[in-house]
Parts: sequence; structure tokens; C-alpha cells
Amino acid sequence: MLNEEASDGEAIRQAIATLSEAVGSARQGLPEEVFLFVSSLTPMVNVDLLIRDDEGRTLLTWRHDRFYGPGWHVPGGILRFKESSAARIAAVAAHELGAEVDFAPHPLCRHELVNASRDVRGHFISLLHACRLKSTPDPARRFDPASPRHGDWAWHARCPDLLIPVHEVYRALINGDPVAEGCSPAQVSGKNTEKP
Repeated sequence: MLNEEASDGEAIRQAIATLSEAVGSARQGLPEEVFLFVSSLTPMVNVDLLIRDDEGRTLLTWRHDRFYGPGWHVPGGILRFKESSAARIAAVAAHELGAEVDFAPHPLCRHELVNASRDVRGHFISLLHACRLKSTPDPARRFDPASPRHGDWAWHARCPDLLIPVHEVYRALINGDPVAEGCSPAQVSGKNTEKP
């Protein structure tokens, strides 16, 4: 039994060494295959950006991928290794909107989201930050209902019906419901919040 355990330990060490060499600096993000594997081992921590304007509208982006299907979502992204929330918020605004934002340093809410039917991308701790645009979003990425593209943005006066399931926890905030401003700092969902 000891030889078997030593052999298993050596195999794991070799696999880790191979992965470390292939990945390089995790501060730049992970290759998708490695990220998906890691997401099956530990919760992912992400920031979500609740961007509102003076008219009370919320800026959402269109998403259409294998994990979420088609629908609107709050822009957001997963923190990289040793990356601050502030740096990730700035990176999300630049990457998803082609814009810069100011943001409140303390999250409005923290939600723990668990997909009971999936291990890969199945557990997130999401920090929702109130944000304001400092620059105009990239007009080339404006949503066109005639030809929806993954990543395009649009302002919404009310929360759209087609919101990705994992962001249903934000519906009241997107709608500007004043009661939602005092939402619980932690909510856990054991429901299937994403597509399997």
C-alpha cells in the first residue's frame, strides 16, 4: 500500500510540474483547459459590475456560450492570482465594454452561487460592485437585436426577461428596486443556476 501511495504522489507531483511549466504566470490568466480543471477543484471568486447611468438604466452585455446559453448578464470576470478586485474591475470594463469605470470599493452584495449538477464552473463567490462609466463604451460593440453577438452591450431601463439564470440574484438591483440596495451580503443558491 505504501508503494502505491508513493507512486500516486509522484504522479501528482509530475503532473503539477508539467502544468506549472505549461501555464507560466497565473497572473496573466490560465489556458482555458487548465482554468476549467481548476474550477472543478475550488470556488472561483469574481467581480460583477452593476453599471447604472443618471437615467436609472443598467448596462448589460449579451452572452451566448456553452455554459450560459443566450441571455443578458452583468459584466464581470474572475480574479487572477494575486490580482486585486480593483484591477479586475478595470480589466472587465476595458475588455467587455472598451470603457473605464469608477466603482465603490465595497461590494453591494456578495453571492455564493452553486450549480448542484455540474463541477466545472460549478461554484462561484461573486462580488457585485456599483460602478459609473468614466468613458463611453465602444460603439462598435453596441447590441443590434437583428444580429446579436456575444459580448455586445445595451442599456436597459428594466431588467430584461432573458437574463442568464446565474444573474437572477441581481434582477431587483438591475430594476433599481430601492429595497434591493440593502440586499443581504451573502446568499447561497443550491439551485441549478446555470445550464448543465
